[in-house]
Amino acid sequence: IDDLAKVDYSLNSLPAVFQPFIDLDLKGIVYPAGNCSGPPYVSAPFTIPDQSDSMLYLAFSEYFFQTSSFAYYTAGAFNITIAEETCSYFNISTEIFGNIIPEVAKYSVTPYPVMLKLTATEIPIISLEQDSFTVEIQGSMEVFAVLPDSTPQSLFTMNIAANTSIALNIFDQKLMGSLCLNR
Repeated sequence: IDDLAKVDYSLNSLPAVFQPFIDLDLKGIVYPAGNCSGPPYVSAPFTIPDQSDSMLYLAFSEYFFQTSSFAYYTAGAFNITIAEETCSYFNISTEIFGNIIPEVAKYSVTPYPVMLKLTATEIPIISLEQDSFTVEIQGSMEVFAVLPDSTPQSLFTMNIAANTSIALNIFDQKLMGSLCLNR
């Protein structure tokens, strides 16, 4: 897939060939790059509803998304640092945090740019729903003041628990998604 993950898409069984179609049962397991040990999930069989009005059907199981989440978590892809340049674009500074958290205002009288370090603390959980899928992420965010000599000074750390739903739709022959923060 990329430098962080690879996919095993080998056949689970021999292809079933029928007059109007071919049924290919692919494995679809995602591994961290360089580590082909089995993921901590058990796959469950699933069936695709029998429909014959389209030329191609693709189905992805919850297991595929769980192994993807595991591979990217193991590779550190959910650990992100938002640097000073990005924060200054959004005008995030110690002054903004000082208005929300009085302790930051007492500690940092002079406004400094900030740096945010976001870290996933657990493997994100992806669940498939009827018309969408849900992503649950547990993590932490550490906020740093970037001092004039470019030294990061830790201001505070907070834990984050987010639950989002993502619905995919085809609109005007384009795949569109809508994101909803549930909590």
